[in-house]
Amino acid sequence: MKQGKCFLIALSFISLGAQAQSLEFEGHEFEKSHVKASVVELDGEKAIRLERDLQSLPFDPDRLGETVDEPTFLKLKGVDLENGKVEVKVLSRLLSSAPPFARGFIGLAFRVTEDNSAYESIYLRPTNGRAEDQFRRNHTIQYYAYPDHKFDRLRAESKGEFETYADIGLDEWITMRIEFQGKSAKLFLNEQEAAAFLVNEMLGTSKSGSIGLWVDIGTEGYFKDLVLY
Repeated sequence: MKQGKCFLIALSFISLGAQAQSLEFEGHEFEKSHVKASVVELDGEKAIRLERDLQSLPFDPDRLGETVDEPTFLKLKGVDLENGKVEVKVLSRLLSSAPPFARGFIGLAFRVTEDNSAYESIYLRPTNGRAEDQFRRNHTIQYYAYPDHKFDRLRAESKGEFETYADIGLDEWITMRIEFQGKSAKLFLNEQEAAAFLVNEMLGTSKSGSIGLWVDIGTEGYFKDLVLY
């Protein structure tokens, strides 16, 4: 897919300046957590653009498991959900500075505590969806629970139930809908009737909280059409 041009829009409702920590979009107010965020125009439509702020929260390639799957998101203000549904359209590209292990990491955090110390998350690795390697394809969708159950621990200790395959790719809009109730969560992709991914026993400690638009290393992520049910 050909990349569309992306233009920064100087909108009056955005908090301006390099140190601005809040942003408004589509009637929602957000606060930043270790991300660079702006409202842009992508292929004629407005969207939020995010990338991880490596000055705010560096990572160490020699300690990858300890410094990824972190609270690197744009969090909704004034939201505290125990159970619910959240839907958003996401599009992922790789930054020119992306390291070799970058996969276009993009997704959602939910039940985010007020101080961002705990939350649940489901995210995508779009480069894996059509890779010519079945092992990589099997790791296209990822669940993790911050801070104690990141991808590396889950991959080592589980039998693969916290990751799965999906037919997705870079530079295309993907509709994500997460439904979470009690200890379980379901991910639906691109408005399909059947869930693409099931988490039958979430491992997080937070009982309720907010929603975060999440990205990680090497990702230029776009979000629009956020809806809470």
